[in-house]
Amino acid sequence: MSYQVLARKLRPADFASLVGQDHIVRALRHGLDSGRLHHAYLFTGTRGVGKTTIARILAKCLNCEAGVSASPCGECSVCREVQENRFVDLIEVDAASRTRVDDTRELLDNAQYLPTRGRYKIYLIDEVHMLSASSFNALLKTLEEPPEHVKFLLATTDPKKVPITVLSRCLQFQLKNIAREKIAAYLADAMTDEGIEFEAEALEIIAKAARGSMRDALSVTDQAIAFGQGRLTEPDVAELIGAVGSDEIAAVLDAIESGDPQAVVRISQELAERAADFEATLTEVLQALHGIAVANALGQADGRPALSAGSTLSAEAVQLYYQIALTGYRDMRVGPDPKTVFEMTLLRMLAFAPDAASAQSVPPATSRPEQVPDSKPSPGSREPAPRSPATGRSDAASAPTSTPPDARAGRPRSSSPPAQTSPRPLPKPSQDDEGPEALAAQWLDWFKRLDLSGPSRAIAEHSVLISQDASRYRLRLDEAQEALFSGERNSEIEQALASALGQPVEVRIETGALAAESPAKHRERLKAEQQAAARQQLEQDQVVQSLITEFDGRLENVRHLGNP
Repeated sequence: MSYQVLARKLRPADFASLVGQDHIVRALRHGLDSGRLHHAYLFTGTRGVGKTTIARILAKCLNCEAGVSASPCGECSVCREVQENRFVDLIEVDAASRTRVDDTRELLDNAQYLPTRGRYKIYLIDEVHMLSASSFNALLKTLEEPPEHVKFLLATTDPKKVPITVLSRCLQFQLKNIAREKIAAYLADAMTDEGIEFEAEALEIIAKAARGSMRDALSVTDQAIAFGQGRLTEPDVAELIGAVGSDEIAAVLDAIESGDPQAVVRISQELAERAADFEATLTEVLQALHGIAVANALGQADGRPALSAGSTLSAEAVQLYYQIALTGYRDMRVGPDPKTVFEMTLLRMLAFAPDAASAQSVPPATSRPEQVPDSKPSPGSREPAPRSPATGRSDAASAPTSTPPDARAGRPRSSSPPAQTSPRPLPKPSQDDEGPEALAAQWLDWFKRLDLSGPSRAIAEHSVLISQDASRYRLRLDEAQEALFSGERNSEIEQALASALGQPVEVRIETGALAAESPAKHRERLKAEQQAAARQQLEQDQVVQSLITEFDGRLENVRHLGNP
């Protein structure tokens, strides 16, 4: 007998054998057992997760000679023929190769006739999104009012390309990517049944490389068995698919931590010599940095993965390196070649490594001492951005590396909240401050200290104070924001102002054109001014100008990180 590949040999024959799609199995079981059968089902998901397999099992459930149920017998002629893909009333169509409207019409012309052997005539259309617009239109009428003996089972990897008119007539099921642990466990059971000697680490590498696809995992396993002459070992599998181990990832991060460009180039060359997958390697670097970031955040210094015990990477450095590695991962598809992109990504980490002050490790949260909070800067004022000793650039020009002042200085932060103090009452308005500008300035100062949120805060932010008389205050809401206003919001603003002033007040809100600057307009003006100042600062920066000149570039977008 000829050899049958694992992906076909191990195809599940019933719902109990399916792996990783419990949510769909549960819904289909209940529908079949209760007789609630839809006329059209749409299965979506990435390749190799079981879309066609579920459709075939469902066809078996609907036509089993023992009756419609979620547990077909598997022994009758119908079950065997469906399993062997030769059941006459199961019409499988590959939409990728039959996209023309004539093909669809020819297919549906026979839908009106009763099934030859089974209970239902089932149309299984794979990659249905590949049908042309005319084909979908031809399918739509039959899909909307199908004969009672017809069921449609549609499968696609791209449901966004399926017309909404078709989607609305189907019962949709989204298949999940199968978890790595479930793939590895399934492969272990399969290899035991097949009598194949294996190492658990080898199966973990295969499961990781499959990226949620069981069919891909079985295909790689087939290759690995042939490569390893009937055995699955970690070195053979790693060599076959170009995977890298934890020791190599540790070497990469240690080279970055020590700032050694020679080590970076050497590691890159070694990976290239054994045809390693650089995209997968960069993915492993990202996952390792993520693990380090989580360990830092939880204060688990001893739990940092893939690094030597004496690692001193700070939380700031980890975040920067992760961002650079993520950018490199995106560049893999547009760069000259994967090795160059990988090498440049690591060298970029070295070039933009934080200085000594910011590279200090942050102590665990349980040992951070108390610290008096920094004083709040006055509105409209801002500290000048410090310049990097390595590049001469300001922090405003390097968005990925910007952090709060405490993190840049390496100062420990308090784990306990600052002491609560009673709120300072708002200053009483002066009777002389009756001009629009003075009232607007007064309202701006009050607004910053009002305890408001949601729509009420939005109303107050787009309003100005236009008059005051004893405890009565009139606000004018910008007419462009009239939709925000309601009586309920008026009372919330009144209560917040009364609480801040320490006395009962009456607030009336009207809508109209504003003669002065509302808090929202004030914030927008400050933002525009700071944006312009940031652009001007970069345009005058010698390093930026030299880069523009050398690479024939231009300064397109500048974002000020401290905008209010």
